[in-house]
Amino acid sequence: MSTQAHGRPATQPVVVSTDPARRPDVLFRRRTPDGHQVSAWWMIGAFLGVSVGIIGLMTLVPGGY
Repeated sequence: MSTQAHGRPATQPVVVSTDPARRPDVLFRRRTPDGHQVSAWWMIGAFLGVSVGIIGLMTLVPGGY
C-alpha cells in the first residue's frame, strides 16, 4: 500500500541545517576554535561598566546622600 491510497500526498524529507552558527535566532554568534576562552579583561570591563552605570543611575534617585 502506498501513501496515495490513504489520500495523503507523498512528501519529501526536509533538510535541516545543523550548523548552530546559521540559526536565525542567534544574532552575533562567532565561530571560535575549540578550547578558546574569553579574556578576563572583558569580564573586568563588563563589571566596571555595569557598576558605573548602576552608580550613575543611583544618583538620579532622590533621598540619597
